[in-house]
Amino acid sequence: MISRQPYAPTPHSYVPNTALSATINLDEEVKLADTRAERDLQDSLAEIFSIIVTLDELEKAFLKDAIHEADYTEICERSLKQYKSLVADETVAKAFVGLEEFKAKWDLEVPRATERIRVGMPSTAVNASSGPAPATVAASGGTSGTLILEATQDFITFLDALRLGLLAKDQLHPLLTDVIQSVNKVTDRDFDNRGKIVQWLITLNQMKATEELSEEQARELELDINSAYQGFKSTLT
Repeated sequence: MISRQPYAPTPHSYVPNTALSATINLDEEVKLADTRAERDLQDSLAEIFSIIVTLDELEKAFLKDAIHEADYTEICERSLKQYKSLVADETVAKAFVGLEEFKAKWDLEVPRATERIRVGMPSTAVNASSGPAPATVAASGGTSGTLILEATQDFITFLDALRLGLLAKDQLHPLLTDVIQSVNKVTDRDFDNRGKIVQWLITLNQMKATEELSEEQARELELDINSAYQGFKSTLT
């Protein structure tokens, strides 16, 4: 007769710890945070994770023409605003560390979202159309005249801010964003030094909120935006 051996022999017999078992309730919800502040922080980090993934999928959909341009722009702008608002919080920023660190921690492969966050604007705001030029303002009626006035005022407001010594990222970035958005409403044509507006927006976007441009950077920025303003006006003739 074959002698049967125990399946998993052990050198010592196992005696359950009834005291420990009594303290474990399998029906009890596991708490990931002990305090309200910890829960809020975890919620914020989870929201950042969701925004990054959403942006990456949004960029893929836009490249495949699977989403309308207006819908893409609206969702992208809203997502970027939410992202910036979350990481602006001091507590969240400390835990977040940085985009690259966050991606590495959670094993995120999101190259399109990474680029969009680096730029800080939807693709529709960055890239001018290479197609045929639209009708000139003189032939397009009053609405375009209003849009041109708004764009002109945004250029002037931004340049005045520089001359008044406003050099912080949180002072200049919103004003320069207004410039590119109002310009895009007037024309989708590329023009001399339009790219300078975009490059400065990217530069400002990568700065900390209270970080300031140097005097040399401010002079260069004023020169570039002045040149872009002249280029914009040349498209209207």
